[in-house]
Amino acid sequence: MKVRTKSFAIIGTICLVASLALTTASADQRKAQPRAAEVTLTNVATAQNPTAGTAGPGGTVWIAERAGTIRVLGDQGLGQPVLDISAETTTDGERGLLGIAFDKQFTHFYISFTNLEGTSTVDEFAVSDGKLLPDTRRTVLTQTQPYDNHNGGDIKFGPDGYLYIALGDGGSGGDPHGNGQNLGTLLGKLLRIDPRGGTPYAIPSDNPFVGDLDARGEIWAYGLRNPWRFSFDAGTGDLLIGDVGQSDWEEIDWAPASSKGGENYGWSQMEGTHPFRGGVEPANHVPPIHEYDRTGLGCSVTGGYVYRGKAIPDLRGQYVFSDYCDGTVRSLQLENGKVTGVNDLGVNGGEVISFVQGCKGELYVLALGGGISRIDPA
Repeated sequence: MKVRTKSFAIIGTICLVASLALTTASADQRKAQPRAAEVTLTNVATAQNPTAGTAGPGGTVWIAERAGTIRVLGDQGLGQPVLDISAETTTDGERGLLGIAFDKQFTHFYISFTNLEGTSTVDEFAVSDGKLLPDTRRTVLTQTQPYDNHNGGDIKFGPDGYLYIALGDGGSGGDPHGNGQNLGTLLGKLLRIDPRGGTPYAIPSDNPFVGDLDARGEIWAYGLRNPWRFSFDAGTGDLLIGDVGQSDWEEIDWAPASSKGGENYGWSQMEGTHPFRGGVEPANHVPPIHEYDRTGLGCSVTGGYVYRGKAIPDLRGQYVFSDYCDGTVRSLQLENGKVTGVNDLGVNGGEVISFVQGCKGELYVLALGGGISRIDPA
């Protein structure tokens, strides 16, 4: 969870602007610029503190509730729990059931949670005919957490078929143990593993730090504070990460689908593009593609998805995100990893804790208070 720790020459230039407008109009005929989409939020269900969701078999959407239950979203709302691990986790601090994911074939299901001791845990279940097989459950990966916040916990399968796992820097504040820049720990990292390739998992041979005796081979990217939500663009394969800031700046990081990994997003030497408490910018720092400050209502970025659905054509190709404290749903217009526009979509999802991408690319907004809403055309 993220209960804590936002983002535009006058008379003498009018004639020039008019002239440029004619040139731009001609260029726009060749390449139309995205428009701010007109959307609305349609409430489709109410859950108990929903935290995450994923597209499931048969076009379903599965929803995780913080206390440990998972339910399937249907036409009549949420069904009865298909899994309940509430006796195995706790909602102290920022703990709980934090992430869920299916593999690409819907033959295995993964959950990410903090156990009763606060240890980040990823477990696997086999799936048959769209149903979990409880007896097949096994633990894939664990990571001890020194504090009860900054757990990360998001999990996604990438276009390459590997499982990516986001872990925060371990918690407290200011990264007291220096985990963000320490390649010897999994904390403050985005991991990439092959959960079916070994016992309990295999490390892909092309991970960036394989063979480095001073680094963990599971690491794909580092320098992250609390990468609460990340996603892959279903159209391009690009990676986008919403990394929650410490005191002043919220950031969204990006890597192209062609990346070989190893990106250093800067924490805790950097907070966004700004040195943190006298930090020195690493030579290999990859700055965020977007950041916003805390002078408004925002305090905790909630990463989302690049919209690839069909219901809202004006939104296609834009990255949709929000902020837990502000709740305004926004989008970034992107071109080759650069932000060309920032849009307020004019809707507020409340305490936006997560987004879910359905099988057909439509997006849902989860509010920690319980609301599950679909982003529809206005």
